[in-house]
Amino acid sequence: MKNITLLASFLPLLFLTACGTADDAGNGDSSSIEKFTVQNTEAEARDGDFIYRLVSEQEEYASGGPVEIYAELEYVGEQDSIDIYHAGSTFFFPMEEKTHGYQVDYPMIEPLLTTTLTKGEPLREFYSGSGGYSDQDDSDYIGFTKSIINNEFPEGYYVVNGYADFYTETADGEQTDYEIHAEVDFKVVDE
Repeated sequence: MKNITLLASFLPLLFLTACGTADDAGNGDSSSIEKFTVQNTEAEARDGDFIYRLVSEQEEYASGGPVEIYAELEYVGEQDSIDIYHAGSTFFFPMEEKTHGYQVDYPMIEPLLTTTLTKGEPLREFYSGSGGYSDQDDSDYIGFTKSIINNEFPEGYYVVNGYADFYTETADGEQTDYEIHAEVDFKVVDE
């Protein structure tokens, strides 16, 4: 019984320290954005015969406008070319806006597509907006997400956790799956 009483005494304290508030995450004002420093506008990762690159063309963008982010996948193996198999795109651009703690998903249509990569010629795709919401989400998040979908970014500090997701197949049907990740960040500021 003594252990239960002791645990009950600490539960409110544990709850208060584990739950963040909007103030903890920041209010999206420039003072909370200043807490963050852009670390990486270009990132590269290699897996086997493939190099994945993720690039934000700037460290800062003007609020209400688009961001210029792209991903590349380059084949560097021994063959002249290789077929890769993937969903609607090879590239995913999920991100988080850190001052509000908002997640921005990157939904994808899922047909099975085939793309031929030529050795040394990167496949490139530009980000053009993403996200999703339901009528159960709070109105601030819905407004934020609608802006992102239209590639009209609100003020904030963003981290893109991008990746390339695909597989290859040998002539005898052996399949190799790839999910190559890289991360870039940027700020959107009122000017």
